[in-house]
Amino acid sequence: MKNLIITLCVLFGAGINAQTADVEVDSRLDWFKDAKLGVFIHWGYYGVNGITESWSLYHKKISYEDYMQQGKKFTAANYDPEEWAELFNKIGAQYAIMTTKHHDGVALWDTQLSHLNVVDKTPAKRDLVTPYVNALRNKGLKVGLYYSLCDWSHPDYEVVFPRPNTKKDYPQKGQKQMDTWERFVLFYQGQLKELSSQFNPDLYWFDGDWEKSAEQWRSKALKDSLLSWNPNLIVNSRLNQYGDYRTPEQGIPVVRPDGPWEFCMTMNDNWGYYPSDKNYKPISQIIRTFVEVISNGGNLLLNIGPKPDGTIAKEQLERLESLGTWINKHSDAVFDTTAGLPYGHFYGPSLISKDKKKIYLCLFNNPKNYISLKGLQNKVTSIKVLGTDEELSFERNGGASWKNIPGVLRISIPKDKNLDKYVTVLEVSLENDLELYRGQGHVFRMEKEAMSDFGNLTQLDNGFKGTPNSFTKLSN
Repeated sequence: MKNLIITLCVLFGAGINAQTADVEVDSRLDWFKDAKLGVFIHWGYYGVNGITESWSLYHKKISYEDYMQQGKKFTAANYDPEEWAELFNKIGAQYAIMTTKHHDGVALWDTQLSHLNVVDKTPAKRDLVTPYVNALRNKGLKVGLYYSLCDWSHPDYEVVFPRPNTKKDYPQKGQKQMDTWERFVLFYQGQLKELSSQFNPDLYWFDGDWEKSAEQWRSKALKDSLLSWNPNLIVNSRLNQYGDYRTPEQGIPVVRPDGPWEFCMTMNDNWGYYPSDKNYKPISQIIRTFVEVISNGGNLLLNIGPKPDGTIAKEQLERLESLGTWINKHSDAVFDTTAGLPYGHFYGPSLISKDKKKIYLCLFNNPKNYISLKGLQNKVTSIKVLGTDEELSFERNGGASWKNIPGVLRISIPKDKNLDKYVTVLEVSLENDLELYRGQGHVFRMEKEAMSDFGNLTQLDNGFKGTPNSFTKLSN
């Protein structure tokens, strides 16, 4: 135990003062809150047989020995990370996250703490993380590393499926007298020290934290150490109480989450390469999901599962490129914008420019008769169909101008040729910073002597007289 304490102090001693090195959370998350799109990459042994990542072990769908035999065909023969980065950059992604180690324990870099890695165990015979990191940085993309806290191959980690003795794959020199869990903590924190020192990622995407408590994982001490190594690092919510942002999975939130968040989603029903899974989401659904997510202030983390040779399946390429085409056409609405209007002003997703002088209305369906925008206090200077030259006419009806209650802004329908195949976006330009009416409306009675000039109004709403107007000004 004494050796353990000394080792941990040397390895993580810098973490003691991490709080002083840490910059403000909002500052660390600035780039993330503006990112809008990231690419998730699940790449591992499981793509060889086309099975469910590490979960095929957990659910006893395959034996441990047969699962690991897949490594013999994990070649990375056509792995071209520069081509990946070029694609991600072209479609408008701002970051990518790759699985450096899933729950199965197989490391994609040349870890010195386990022989269960692609250098020692596969025909690839090389570190696959370094070229990925370098390629992303060459394109100005933020680097994310996925790391599973649990390791279902480690001899000191309990599992629910049959597993042979794996000690030969995990050197434990000088650690035999340690408690098994302390030995595992030393192992996984040591791997994170390797990743941090070699790659200095911008983001860690942890997984597997549900299997242990924050105390068992030493989550706080780990977070302190990570920040001491990189004060600008951000961490997803799966560091058991010590994450920086929310990361819902597969089921898109119905209610806008609080704070920064991302939604991670597969293109079909599996994370890794699964050639028999043909249940791909249509391009229209992926683009609509992207619009829904960013209109609620989040990022879409869209997953791909490369083949064992490192190439990306054509179905996945098609969806990435189609999303990128839509983003490039509507980049003004996607980037430099924030979450859109509160519910009730417009029946569909929307976004607001950071300077509060533009509203972007997203049309999922072809409109009929006219397009309605309610509760807008501002004077509108123009409305156009984004990605085209078409200017739309508009007029305001109703309301009570003497009480600053705006009417309905009725917008004409775009020409059929200017309606986007997936989602049409209208750019509403305002004369000044956005102001929204958020009241419940009023009932007025005119005094006879003031009928002609609308003077001396008496408000009958709830029996109150002369209450202030209810409106919200959205400013920087």
